[in-house]
Amino acid sequence: MILYSLVFAYSILSRLAYVLFVGRSLRREEGAGSDAFRRFRRRAAWVMNHDGFVFIVLCVVTRETWAVPLSTAVTVTAGAALVLLGAGTKIWAARTLGADAYYWRNFFEPDIASGPASSGPYRFVSNPMYTIGYLQTYGLALILRSFPGIIAAGFSQAAILAFYFIVERPHFRRLHRSS
Repeated sequence: MILYSLVFAYSILSRLAYVLFVGRSLRREEGAGSDAFRRFRRRAAWVMNHDGFVFIVLCVVTRETWAVPLSTAVTVTAGAALVLLGAGTKIWAARTLGADAYYWRNFFEPDIASGPASSGPYRFVSNPMYTIGYLQTYGLALILRSFPGIIAAGFSQAAILAFYFIVERPHFRRLHRSS
């Protein structure tokens, strides 16, 4: 039980580090140029990958802690469907935007920013990355029947949506005032 608590706490702290580091960096470095973007991208990639890895470890370590009243076949099938839908949407959205947008380059070089995306999954959902794109976290927790994983998935999505409303959305509105 202590191990579960430690891994869960580390997962929550990892997500907080992700959104706070990225949010603070983007606000501090806004308009700083391409060199600052390259430095930020390296650090952000490490923080983001670490956060994803920690979430997976949490779900594995705390597997079978959620008494779901469904058969294993049903939870694995439903979880796999969520993983495929979420990861597929996130990949599709990232490919639509390109790698630079995925790492918030328009914060560093606003002059090269394009208008709001209206192709790919953005035709159907205004923010596919932070909405549908998080279904894979719930799916993994369901597959492994990890109760702390479900809680961490909800926290992770809430944290990234807060980041969106506090940092990203105001930036995009300033950037695309005339759009």
